Amino acid sequence: MSRYLRCALPPILKMTLAVALVLVLCALQLAHAASEEKLNYQQARKALGHAEPQRRINGMNQLLKLGTAKDAGAVLALLDDAQPAVRQVALATVWQLWGKSGDAAIDKQYQEGMDRMQDRDLPKAIQVFSDIIAKRPEFAEAWNKRATLYYMAGEYELSMQDCEEVLKRLPEHFGALVGYAQMLAERSQPERALALMERASKINPYLANAELMMAALRIQIENKRKNMI
Repeated sequence: MSRYLRCALPPILKMTLAVALVLVLCALQLAHAASEEKLNYQQARKALGHAEPQRRINGMNQLLKLGTAKDAGAVLALLDDAQPAVRQVALATVWQLWGKSGDAAIDKQYQEGMDRMQDRDLPKAIQVFSDIIAKRPEFAEAWNKRATLYYMAGEYELSMQDCEEVLKRLPEHFGALVGYAQMLAERSQPERALALMERASKINPYLANAELMMAALRIQIENKRKNMI
């Protein structure tokens, strides 16, 4: 699942996605404002661990130009950075890197799918991402986008199946973890939902409304136990 959902979502998830979108937009501004020091791929990766926040931001900015989805893992640690600006840029960077397959033709098709998604042309968008999956089944973000589209279309079982495919390929995909958790919670499976939310929160400690969602799930679990007595 992802921050691009625009359907009638539960209030908690709506807030989570709205806050994430604002953070991403702010992060993009920060990244563009960063020093334009030119770094090669290895230098960009190394800069992620630099003591100066601006250098870490610049490293991420350069990695966006040079890296692919496989590089997102190197940025995940910065989601827990001491500097809020670095965390915001890291969030935007991870999402953007996840969407880069490393194949120009696939990336072009991916953008077509995103355009159809933004236009809410769900059947066409699903078709585009299904085609990408057929060509590049290892590209986790194509599965994630199709999971989002299935959710928007009310095809919840298919959405959950695609979330599982995302997590097989990218266990640290906090977006898929949260989306899957939400659907499980809606199907009276709070124990499984809580486990997924706890995983997501460990990966992204500043995940919007995560504590609120987990608290609600713990209440559901406790109520289920009381009703079984």
